[in-house]
Amino acid sequence: MLTFLAIAALLCSAPALNGQTLLPGNGPQGRVRLHTTDLAVFEAGEERDDLPCAVSPNQPVLGFDLRFHAGYDIAIPLRDLAGGPGSLSVLFRVTPASGEGEPVHFVQHIRVPEIREGARGNAYLSGSFELGEGSYGVDWLMRDHSGRVCSHFWDMEAKLSGKDRSIDLNIGPSMVRPSTEEQFEDEPPLIRASQEDRLSVKVLVNFAPQSQHSATLQPADTSALVSILRTISREPRIGKFSVVAFNLHEQRVLHSQRDTGRIDFPALGRSLETLELGAIDLGRLSDKHGETKFLAKLIREELGQGPAPDALIFAGPKAILKRKVPEEELEELGRLSYPIYYMNYNLYPYETPWRDTIGAAVKSLDGREYTITQPGDLWRAVREMVSEIAVDRDSRRLVAAPSE
Repeated sequence: MLTFLAIAALLCSAPALNGQTLLPGNGPQGRVRLHTTDLAVFEAGEERDDLPCAVSPNQPVLGFDLRFHAGYDIAIPLRDLAGGPGSLSVLFRVTPASGEGEPVHFVQHIRVPEIREGARGNAYLSGSFELGEGSYGVDWLMRDHSGRVCSHFWDMEAKLSGKDRSIDLNIGPSMVRPSTEEQFEDEPPLIRASQEDRLSVKVLVNFAPQSQHSATLQPADTSALVSILRTISREPRIGKFSVVAFNLHEQRVLHSQRDTGRIDFPALGRSLETLELGAIDLGRLSDKHGETKFLAKLIREELGQGPAPDALIFAGPKAILKRKVPEEELEELGRLSYPIYYMNYNLYPYETPWRDTIGAAVKSLDGREYTITQPGDLWRAVREMVSEIAVDRDSRRLVAAPSE
């Protein structure tokens, strides 16, 4: 998605901007039609700055959604946009170097408000797109309403290395796509294991900021936690899901769905809109151990509610509470007949290396904890976890089977 920002209140009042879009004709059977002047800039391959701008390419980085993300940042002096109102048009194409794919063209048209002469500071423009593994060339240009052009060209490589080489990405090699703007879009249909072999899991996700002192849930935090859910939902060996989204700070369940064949991401997204992390609730403040009591109650209810799943999975950032869930309350639950896991999303494990409150409860229940710091950690954890769940389920079936 492209955004337009400025170090000036003048640009902050600009109308909402449309995100970047694919030019018509992209695709194996299509044919993109470019203006002759734009095509000439691309074919010349020479950088131009008759519209002054500074271009900073962002090299591909693997995201928790298991796709590479790349893009650029642009700075334009406000004095060079003075006058107006006017417009800027951005056009760029991303071409796989392997020759196995056609160039993918993106465009965006931006309205620029009237800017006084002598204005100081810069206007900022940024763009992003998604990639599969491979090498790519980027041809980029921006044109203003008077025909001045800024152009830039660069190469980049999206490559898995080290222990990440075994990761199955969610985008094929040499593929280029627009960045996903909707975090909570539905998952496409998936061919799953046979009915009798499908696993059933219950996932409890604490939707909270990475920093416990933050008053807002940042998009990056939400994206990582949703990616954990999506990676679990894309595992073909799992066929039944129960999901409980909660927030420890607000001490409430935000979303719940039981024993369904798919995770309802749009409904989950709507439920998160009700979070008010910055609000102060006097009732909650009066009970200094309210969060621990809420967590203990949630564990008791979810471990004892409905048919037993093949596994229970907690997920969320570090949750350091003043008091742990009392072990005697967990002992009352008895020994679980299925495994329990905790996927701890922790970007800074060296800052908080100790076990958090959820992790302590999971350990008391003989569960296992995974620290999710990098995208590869997520992929490996889900793979290993699902394999263990399948082995455990098959072992229990074997024990329960009548002897001949």
